[in-house]
Amino acid sequence: MAIIATNLQAVRERIARAAAAAKRAPESVHLLAVSKTCSAAQMESAWQAGQRAFGENFVQEALDKSRELAHLAIEWHFIGPLQSNKTRPVAELFAWVHGIEREKIAQRLNNARPAHLPPLNVLIQVNVSGEISKSGVAPGMERGLAAVIHRLPRLRLRGLMAIPEPTPDIAVQRERFALLRRLKEELQANDSGIDTLSMGMSDDLEAAIAEGATIVRVGTAIFGARKTVKTEM
Repeated sequence: MAIIATNLQAVRERIARAAAAAKRAPESVHLLAVSKTCSAAQMESAWQAGQRAFGENFVQEALDKSRELAHLAIEWHFIGPLQSNKTRPVAELFAWVHGIEREKIAQRLNNARPAHLPPLNVLIQVNVSGEISKSGVAPGMERGLAAVIHRLPRLRLRGLMAIPEPTPDIAVQRERFALLRRLKEELQANDSGIDTLSMGMSDDLEAAIAEGATIVRVGTAIFGARKTVKTEM
């Protein structure tokens, strides 16, 4: 498991270099370790190396690991597509939900968020690359969904997220991330609570940081190649 600590350090160094190149403070970019399909032991190794925020895509997997890792102070982020029948456990366990794209999901999360917990931090997912198969609202539609979320007292809208279509073209990467940044700035003009851009992964975090990412979601560069990805029904 020592390789995980080594990988984490390498990713932190990449973030620091990218932030410096963008004339940003390294601490302005937060690392979210994407731990889907990883074991609880792998996550604990990352935690021992100083990582505190972890992103999960599958609800039942996250619930199982949360019980196994209950002795650790983990900040849980849900980053996968969320089905209506999974909103209650997500509202009860997670501190953040990346990727809200439907009013119905927002309302169900709000209704299920326990009163003793702080409001659930949420991000609206925007489909910045226009893929038919990709989740997220079309650019410009985030304003209407933001208005809905603002009326839900158990949710706290923090900003936007995107998962653009993979491309090795850095100029295209930056163009898509710049679009999300502009949309975030438009929301921010009327809401000082908007402070988060969740964008950038193992292969494109430098471009994301150059365009203002405040959270980068990194899995492979920390934990290695994934197992076969499963789906939830």
